[in-house]
Amino acid sequence: MDISFEQLKSMVVFAQVVEQGSLSAAANHIGLSRAVVSYHLKKLESHLDVKLLNRSTRSISLTEAGKTYYQRCHIIAEQASAANRQIENLKKEPIGLLKITCPVNVGLQTIVPALNEFKRIYPKIELDVILTDEVVNIMKEGIDLAIRGAPLPDSGLQATKLSVLPTCLCGAPEYLKKQGRPITPLDLDKHDWVIYKLTSGVLELNKGNRSFTVQIKGSISTNNAAARTAFIEGGHGLGRIPIYDAWPKIKSGSLEQVLEDYTLKDIQIYGVFPPGTARSKKLRLLLDYLKSYFEKKNVIM
Repeated sequence: MDISFEQLKSMVVFAQVVEQGSLSAAANHIGLSRAVVSYHLKKLESHLDVKLLNRSTRSISLTEAGKTYYQRCHIIAEQASAANRQIENLKKEPIGLLKITCPVNVGLQTIVPALNEFKRIYPKIELDVILTDEVVNIMKEGIDLAIRGAPLPDSGLQATKLSVLPTCLCGAPEYLKKQGRPITPLDLDKHDWVIYKLTSGVLELNKGNRSFTVQIKGSISTNNAAARTAFIEGGHGLGRIPIYDAWPKIKSGSLEQVLEDYTLKDIQIYGVFPPGTARSKKLRLLLDYLKSYFEKKNVIM
């Protein structure tokens, strides 16, 4: 059976519908109207004389024939993307779009300043930067790079470590004056905490060959790192904060570090990306740049 250009287009659209999970999401992702996406699916099923999708008002699912056909369509779409990346890599000056997502606070404090410099070096690379503390589905949203605090076990994703960020324990001067300054880890049980919900509720401190664990409790919790720091500055409890965030506030006097002679667990910063983008020249340039940027930043801190 000969394949027409129109059918090839319909096969790519079908693959996107499966990967995005709905006709509307696929339409948004590839820049077509929902009606055009629906047209391609109907045309494809009519041409093949087989049903590929079970559709309802709320969900879609693959038929047995659809599962088999999707695997081939996915390969075709991947091969087309690979061809584009190969041509892109042959160009002397990198161009194209990089879609990046990262947590709000680490984004504003470190990633956005780094991207400012990166954009000056590579002006023809377009950046779409999404700051959110929610874990974005990289494959579904077409993300090229996600900045994360761990290489999350998303199926088929790759990760590379970008940096290790040290942390410290802090409290506001008014809070420490009222509740007392902890002298040993045992004192921490008596204190209130501002809880960052995206991390463990157990704090580990180390000194020499000794290790201490503390179960943190408090009346304020948040999923936003900047809000956590603001609540700590407001005198509502102790908190573990990245050095890059804490140090300016310690210098200004709005925060004080406690138990300075104990070390805390570092924050591991990873770049997470789909395997297909790993061969992209512009992504490799960005990953290398971010590693270099963080190394310089850590030396300064």
